[in-house]
Amino acid sequence: MKPFHLYLILCLTVPATNALVEDLSIKDEIVRIANHPKTVNWLKKLRREIHEYPELAFEEFRTSALIRRELDEMGIEYRWPVAETGVIAKVGTGLSPFMALRADMDALPIQEMVEWEHKSKIDGKMHACGHDAHVSMLLGAARILKNLQDSLRGTVVLIFQPAEERGGGSARMIRGGVLENVEAIFSIHTAYLYPTGTVASRPGEFLAGGGVFKAHINGKGSDAGIPQRSFDPILAASASIISLQNLISREADPLDSQVISVSKFHSGSTYDVIPDSATFGGTFRAFRKKSFSILKQRIGEVIEGQAAVHRCSSKVDFFEEECGLIPPTINDERIYNHAHKVSVEIVGEKNIHLAPAIMGSEDFAFYLDHVPGSLLLIGIRNETVGFHPQHSPYFTIDEDVLPIGAAIHANFAYSYLLNSTQCNAD
Repeated sequence: MKPFHLYLILCLTVPATNALVEDLSIKDEIVRIANHPKTVNWLKKLRREIHEYPELAFEEFRTSALIRRELDEMGIEYRWPVAETGVIAKVGTGLSPFMALRADMDALPIQEMVEWEHKSKIDGKMHACGHDAHVSMLLGAARILKNLQDSLRGTVVLIFQPAEERGGGSARMIRGGVLENVEAIFSIHTAYLYPTGTVASRPGEFLAGGGVFKAHINGKGSDAGIPQRSFDPILAASASIISLQNLISREADPLDSQVISVSKFHSGSTYDVIPDSATFGGTFRAFRKKSFSILKQRIGEVIEGQAAVHRCSSKVDFFEEECGLIPPTINDERIYNHAHKVSVEIVGEKNIHLAPAIMGSEDFAFYLDHVPGSLLLIGIRNETVGFHPQHSPYFTIDEDVLPIGAAIHANFAYSYLLNSTQCNAD
């Protein structure tokens, strides 16, 4: 029996109603609705429909239509489009306090290799990071909260966000007013390292800030047999790449984790000609905002300097307008503690883990630059259905996670609003 299901022994088997059952607590009612067979089947159906038709950043029109279809059926008002395909919905009184729950909905340019009934029907595109599950869980939370609407002590803002994978989707949602009056935000992300029925997070610095860069070196080509006539861009680029590693080994504090990885290089088209130019690029990561900013600055300086040494010119692009630099994800300690408490109520204390700091990035961090919040990892690992890391063409999830995530979302929102109004009253 899975840990989550231990809480379901006393669950009723009748469809959920707007009135709370008198002998059940709010938490029990949330779990009851989440685990009802009709809800579970509905959640799986939603996730599979989204999975079959994956859409890339800012192309999530079909996914957005599915979300709006379900919100319409629940009688939940929403605003669309925000940031081209995003949806903002609200459940509750329409009055303060306001808190937000967020799910991302974009897929990846990956060909799915998993053979199953609901495999992606779109060549070269796949939900390989669990965003299909994120949307389904948040819709599940919407259904639960709608059932509890008469007793909500404020307003829950439901954020269905495009373009997390490319970065920048959250920033555009923020510019669209999604955080207006919001005082706290919470999000869940699937994690294959943890088994289904468990969750993990940590207060403070959780995920690294992340950025990408592309450097173009212009030199002067010549016959490779007479290199003195060239300003060799390959040499300049190679020196730049080696020097970038020195930023980590000699400039960064060893106790302040940072990464620079050059993962792309292109120059020339033949063996006996030194080309006119070279292009390379990669990613950089850091946990501290100051370190992240300094690292970006030094990348530009090093490439420019090495190009000049080799009598070349350079241009470095950080794609800030296109996808932005994702800041570090720093969980607010108060919101983290609340998330821990409500998660314990759903999965039990023994199934809560303190996650390590992770070099991956998440554009949920943009929201955290504006309001306090917390990101929670939810386990999807189940050896019987297979498990592979995110962004793998073999990535799968255990769909038993869907009612767990929906319940945690709903429990977080309901109890946060209740605590907030009680504190304000005091």
